Amino acid sequence: MTDKNYSPYDILEPEIRWRPEQQQLSLEETQQLLPPLVQKIREEVRDWREHQYQGASDTTKALFDFWFNVDHEVDGQPFQFYFAQREAIESIIYLYEIKEARDKYDLMRFDSSGLVSTGMMSETWTRYVIKAATGTGKTKVMSLAAVWSYFHRQYEPDSPMSTNILIIAPNIIVLNRLMNDYGQLKIFRDEPFIPPNGFYNKNWVNDFQITLHVQDDLKPLSKSGNLFLTNIHRVYLSEPATPSREEEFLGKKPTTSSDTNRGLDLGEVLRSDRIQDLLVLNDEAHHIHDDTLEWFKSIEDINNKMKLKQGHGITLQVDFTATPKHNNGHIFVQTISDYPLVEAIKQNLVKNPVLPDAESRAKISEKDSSEFIERYQDYIHLGYLEWKEQYEELKSEKTPILFIMTTETKEADEVQKYLETKYQVFRDSVLVIHTNRQGEIKEDVKSRQEEVEQLRQAANDIDNPQSPYKVIVSVLMLREGWDVKNVSTIVGLRPYSAESQILPEQTLGRGLRKMFPMDVKEELVVIGTDAFIEFVESIKTEGVEFQYRPMGGGGTGVSPLIIEVDWDNEDKNISELDIELPILTPRLQRRYKNLELIDETNLNFEPLNLRTFSQKEQHEIVFTDLDGEFSHKTTFEETLPSYKNVISFYTSNILKINHLVSGFNILYPKVEWFIQHHLFRQKLDFENLNDLRNITEPLVPKTVYEAFKKAIDKLTVDDTEGAEIKRFQKLSDTKPQVVTNQKFYPPRKSVFDKLVSDNSDFEIEFAARLDDFTDVTAFAKNSRKIDFKVEYQADDNNIKNYYPDFFVKHENGDIYIIETKGREDVDDRKKRQRLQMWCEDVNDLVEDGNYSPLYIKQSDWEVYNNKLTNFESVIEIFSNSEKE
Repeated sequence: MTDKNYSPYDILEPEIRWRPEQQQLSLEETQQLLPPLVQKIREEVRDWREHQYQGASDTTKALFDFWFNVDHEVDGQPFQFYFAQREAIESIIYLYEIKEARDKYDLMRFDSSGLVSTGMMSETWTRYVIKAATGTGKTKVMSLAAVWSYFHRQYEPDSPMSTNILIIAPNIIVLNRLMNDYGQLKIFRDEPFIPPNGFYNKNWVNDFQITLHVQDDLKPLSKSGNLFLTNIHRVYLSEPATPSREEEFLGKKPTTSSDTNRGLDLGEVLRSDRIQDLLVLNDEAHHIHDDTLEWFKSIEDINNKMKLKQGHGITLQVDFTATPKHNNGHIFVQTISDYPLVEAIKQNLVKNPVLPDAESRAKISEKDSSEFIERYQDYIHLGYLEWKEQYEELKSEKTPILFIMTTETKEADEVQKYLETKYQVFRDSVLVIHTNRQGEIKEDVKSRQEEVEQLRQAANDIDNPQSPYKVIVSVLMLREGWDVKNVSTIVGLRPYSAESQILPEQTLGRGLRKMFPMDVKEELVVIGTDAFIEFVESIKTEGVEFQYRPMGGGGTGVSPLIIEVDWDNEDKNISELDIELPILTPRLQRRYKNLELIDETNLNFEPLNLRTFSQKEQHEIVFTDLDGEFSHKTTFEETLPSYKNVISFYTSNILKINHLVSGFNILYPKVEWFIQHHLFRQKLDFENLNDLRNITEPLVPKTVYEAFKKAIDKLTVDDTEGAEIKRFQKLSDTKPQVVTNQKFYPPRKSVFDKLVSDNSDFEIEFAARLDDFTDVTAFAKNSRKIDFKVEYQADDNNIKNYYPDFFVKHENGDIYIIETKGREDVDDRKKRQRLQMWCEDVNDLVEDGNYSPLYIKQSDWEVYNNKLTNFESVIEIFSNSEKE
């Protein structure tokens, strides 16, 4: 990936994705760094996307439109799938539905390395692997795959897909994490996976009738679909034990009641003729690297049983993992989509790993001692110092976790005792988890079952504010599953080696998940022995760039800042500094009237001239972005594009630009007629290549979008010419806000303890002057947590939200809503007019107090700054300035 800052939502061209430095790679290095199928698949999926998913089923197109073109909200906040998630599900569907790449021979056609052979793929059924860095949303891709399979089977004639879905976890820890999403089908209910009824004229919600089965808690199988969520051990072959001599002579003992209480056996159900088809989704699937492993053999057995009974095997198996690597480091060749850690870090989807600089490492050393604690005391203490700095900054919002890795269980117990004795803050807050070689919590003694369950629960609840733990000490708890967010510092006291079969990605993975939203930058501090640091740094070959900084000196870290109400400040009277804001009902509303009222014969636009292109040019398609600006050009040779795909593309974008959830079927014929009969100065023949080339020229989408937007805005945006007060909001009720570590100002006359600037020092300078003005009683800066906004109709006629910058209470009780402005944009005048209207509405509704707007341009502030003696002079100058 280039140095340009790309958003996780940006569609990335295959050419700019991360690749190793331009150097001569050996075959060994190539197999360890680059999934051999991914590059060609990325390029073909890009072209497929740009051709509006040509050849895809109606179900696929509808789901893509809903997932990626409709505005979504989750928990009241805007939501959008990351491009990496989009590319992953597109790759799955493209290979399966369009290319029908359903065996090893089909997949080999995408090999760009020349190294792939059929012997590298042991399975005899369709298997794809999705590689995605820890913390980047693999579970959502699993859910997209499940929903697509379900509805494809429901809605498409002769669909090969399945409404029976098996999600497999490698252990109980991962299963419990998946239960947080899939329990009671929560993820499908709360997140935008299933379109609303009526979307593309289908009853999606009503038709999604799937029954959830967890482990052996099997309900009656449903003909409309089943979702099996299980630990892999429930899928293993349950071969009968070899009978003893006594059993051979006397027969087997009858089954006890405790044996029968287990209910139906999931393994038997999956291998029975009651399951007609099956989609298999493997989470944390780096275990399936060897056809001799029980996991592989169990899926193979299910596939063979289905073939015998149904005539066909498993529909599709998709494996999800951050590290699809064999023990020799080679990537699974079945990998079809790759979102590497280097890209996730650059796009701020995960924490940024930070290591001690050379000077800091020189101050600590591994002592020559047989006592474990004495030997590693320097590293433990440095970890404590870095953790403490994070803890002091974040404790009001989150509890950062110190994660210490040891080699043996005895050492882990010693670390716990030392921490709780040495550091008062760790008293009774160190959780020790002993694990076996598979990274699973040890449960080898029956009497420990209750303790084991408590350990599991405690490990899963680490992120819970009620958790008493601040430290985790563990052996081998690295492979997968323990995907909590609050780990902020890792201390490695293990002598890692290749024989450990643990990868540096897995080590870092336990702490990569972010605590806070994507716009907040977070660090993952990594400390450890020289061998440990060298082990972690080996991931540099995959493009990961570590930051190095001084550690242990205090105040050197860059933990996120917490902005909160300053209750602990004895110099502040919070009740006197509080400001109460009225929250009004929206005055401007978008009412989706009947789009049939759009008259495509009478749109406002300037007709275009029809151009004549050469034969070569007629075999080109010009692609543009949503603004109608040139993007790139594609040449086709044999397969001619359908004009219907172009019209569909324009229609979908009209809906997207106007924030319309539905209406495609109404708009499409209008757009088609308008382009064919009205857009150009002569009627078009869509079967004519020259005319077809004309409708892809950059000026066409721009003209079409603008013409339809004007018509839609006239139909949909209303001013209710009045508002009501929904409630009053006190600033002192604002929850803490987490922001990236940056310069801040500690205000004296605000309920908040810090004030940060969004983009310049102007806001901080303005706040300092407010503190100095004797006639200012209180003030505050607006923030994401306050979320004070006023809707307005933007220059593009869409309804958007405007967030003023400051609230100021004058000594006479008046409240001023203030916008401090550096560089102006096209919507500023409309924002000011709407804020003036908002203040007038409020003043008509409240009996006490008065609300007024102020607009302060930075350039004007710099002219008048020295003349401002109090806030009254600010009001006088800038009120008059606004009127002028």
